[in-house]
Amino acid sequence: MKLNSLKTKTLIASTALMSTLVQASPDLGVAEQQATNWHAIIMFVIFVAFTLVITKWAAKQTTSTQDFYTAGGGISGFQNGLAIAGDYMSAASFLGISALVFSSGFDGLLYSLGFMVGWPIVLFLVAERLRNLGKYNLSDVVSFRLEEKPVRTLAAISSLVVVAFYLIAQMVGAGQLIKLLFGLNYNIAVVIVGLLMMAYVIFGGMLATTWVQIIKAVMLLSGATFMAFMVMKGVGFSFTTMFEQSIQVFSEVHKIGLAEAGNIMGPGKLAANPLDALSLGLALMFGTAGLPHILMRFFTVKDAKEARKSVVVATGFIGYFYLLTFIIGFGAILFVSNNPQFIDVAKMAVTGKLELVGGNNMAAVHLSDAVGGDLFMGFISAVAFATILAVVAGLTLSGASAISHDLYANVIKKGQTTPESELRMSKIATLGLAIFAMILGILFEKQNVAFMVGLAFSVAACANFPVLVLSMFWKGLTTRGAVIGGVVGLVTAVTLIILSKAVWVDTLKISDTAVNPFNGPAIFAMPLSFFCCWLFSVTDNSARAQAERKAFDAQFVRSQTGIGISGASDH
Repeated sequence: MKLNSLKTKTLIASTALMSTLVQASPDLGVAEQQATNWHAIIMFVIFVAFTLVITKWAAKQTTSTQDFYTAGGGISGFQNGLAIAGDYMSAASFLGISALVFSSGFDGLLYSLGFMVGWPIVLFLVAERLRNLGKYNLSDVVSFRLEEKPVRTLAAISSLVVVAFYLIAQMVGAGQLIKLLFGLNYNIAVVIVGLLMMAYVIFGGMLATTWVQIIKAVMLLSGATFMAFMVMKGVGFSFTTMFEQSIQVFSEVHKIGLAEAGNIMGPGKLAANPLDALSLGLALMFGTAGLPHILMRFFTVKDAKEARKSVVVATGFIGYFYLLTFIIGFGAILFVSNNPQFIDVAKMAVTGKLELVGGNNMAAVHLSDAVGGDLFMGFISAVAFATILAVVAGLTLSGASAISHDLYANVIKKGQTTPESELRMSKIATLGLAIFAMILGILFEKQNVAFMVGLAFSVAACANFPVLVLSMFWKGLTTRGAVIGGVVGLVTAVTLIILSKAVWVDTLKISDTAVNPFNGPAIFAMPLSFFCCWLFSVTDNSARAQAERKAFDAQFVRSQTGIGISGASDH
């Protein structure tokens, strides 16, 4: 079923913005306001209306700080697992990984596996202990036996850095998407996203956010499943046939020999630099266990058993989703690359390479048109926006938690506050974060946003993860070691990414050569953070450090058994 050219351009441009969240690309630029895509708008309005009804229901259930931050601990393991999957799977990775497979074949699997492998770390190292030790967020855990003020301040700041870069990326993408679908001014589009985000979090708290994430996960999994099913149906449900035909089509459209085309079934350019490949793997593997908005979800279940169950469920859904993206990528080779409707002939004449209308990142979008027509393409657009709303709501909640629970209640007020005042501060923080996100979204309209997501993962891996895992597993960690190690990891990661090609050359355009030749900082900053945590802990012989080491045994028993959990993180 063919779309008219205007609708095609609208969807192509909108989803192109989504895919930049994962893959480094040239500057985002200013998308042109275009005519509306009514299928996408109708589905978008239905989704927003439905989630606002849920928010109204959730608002009646949200009466305390525990309800606001953790949905009262009343979410089941299965529901939480689906919500975690909804928080983690993005339309951007869906489009980006599919495009990588479309253009590079097997190489796309590196990203699929990269996003997957972090979850066993979360399951075996983090989930159970986190639930037993904490109350609302990861700061509760790292400050359990260490001095509250410096450790909470560090954890809150690094969490806010992660949240800020994620928020910028999501706000810019969502603003451009609404601008394209509705034909609205970009600034108005960003404000609409900010207001919706504010409504979900302020009125519904974690309960509303959880259900927005669950609905979005179901929509995304359904859309990807349908696309993968149609691809497999076209090749007789045989992976062998799919791979053989893909090599054949790849050979024809790229005008290369079959032997050379067969290289798409093996690793290639993405793994050309071993250090970059290793750094990417480290960031994706350990960054997941340091993402504040993901870790916060483990406090929404009643006990450690449900926390483990939620990770298993999330891992299953996420693994299934990334398998689908692999099938979709090869499906795009079969059904998109040789279809004249989707080929940009003018651009091919300039580059001499296969070019899709709107760029090769649009492989999955064109495939949705090829297998499902106009209506299904509209559905995929609505899913892209639903994804961003779900992620933004989770990020805002974790940011509000860092400000109100850590900085306000425990650092500024030193724990001398009431649940009512903390809840009020949470809502003020949410309001402030929403306004902050709108301003940043408007300021960064023309900027490349891809590196911000990479920065968020890297900061989580280099600043949050070392302190979190050492606080739970190493008796020798002291406040001095945790703070210095965390600060070194945070500053090193941010500095290395600013000096890398993605920022120094492509975004800031300071020079033609990057100061840091490597793309990922994790391979340097994460070991340095661990080393500083160790060095400044073992050389700390203060009375406070001795007491912190002695307190580890009590913490270890609590982390393993949950004994004393009714007292939450109170020392």
